[in-house]
Amino acid sequence: MKKVMANQAPDPVGLYPHARQVGNLLFLSGVGPRKKDSKDIPGVSLDEGGNVTAYCIETQCRSVFDNVRYVLEASGASWHGLVDVTVYLTNMDDDFATYNRVYAEYFASNQPCRTTVEINKLPTPIAIELKCIAVMGE
Repeated sequence: MKKVMANQAPDPVGLYPHARQVGNLLFLSGVGPRKKDSKDIPGVSLDEGGNVTAYCIETQCRSVFDNVRYVLEASGASWHGLVDVTVYLTNMDDDFATYNRVYAEYFASNQPCRTTVEINKLPTPIAIELKCIAVMGE
């Protein structure tokens, strides 16, 4: 098993790698939209107490997809090697249509299996997180 840390991706919020390679499979840890070396979250406005006052799901989607790409590239995998994507949204009613539209842009040529679930909270004030599996060498 090979542990992967991606230089361009944001640091994990706990003690875990960005990904683990087992044979020809790459398992990504949950990836959110934060930027490297910053607690700022693209598309999120916070008040002084750290509570979300406004957010843009489209901006977060684009940022999280970029972060997934950074982890894949650091692992020696590619976007086209993605075979399974689990998406966690904190507000399915308000965000699904926009997320689904942006997802279709990014995954037009590669259509991995996908599951989208709503959860009530993520560890940081984000509205989306992805958990992915890829095949190496694709």
